[in-house]
Amino acid sequence: MSPSSDEHHFGWITADVSRLMRTVFDRRMRKLGLTRAQWLALTRLHRRPGASQQELADMMEIEKAPAGRILDRLQDKGWIERRADATDRRINRIYLTERGKRIHAAMSPIAAATVDDALEDLSRQEQDRLIGLMMRVKANLTRLAEADVISEDFDVEGDDITEARVL
Repeated sequence: MSPSSDEHHFGWITADVSRLMRTVFDRRMRKLGLTRAQWLALTRLHRRPGASQQELADMMEIEKAPAGRILDRLQDKGWIERRADATDRRINRIYLTERGKRIHAAMSPIAAATVDDALEDLSRQEQDRLIGLMMRVKANLTRLAEADVISEDFDVEGDDITEARVL
């Protein structure tokens, strides 16, 4: 594929759309005093109340220590609370406080408006078709992520780079 056609490549488009959605949403969330990490953590905790710090870190695709710092800031703002796990006192379960639920509720219409603005030039039928197609791609990638293993024959260190084989 030539460099001039990168913008028409599926991987490029999906990465760019995702980046731009985060950028626009990020700017809108700043009005509420939220950083990207904070709104992401609040969203994950809204969807999974009682998650542990490690589970939250996994959901956010970050390490446990940075997740802890984000949680500390959210706790300082009164948006989350940590509760001891009933069966393992080494683990704290994290919940949104009433204040945290209110800030999350304030985020929801902004998120919906961001999606609406992004899709404004598409008809309802086109939007439904796009979402349906993306769900199929996601299902394929989920299946591949669970099953794919790259052959150990792939050598990136040597001069003789061979083609990787998917097993």
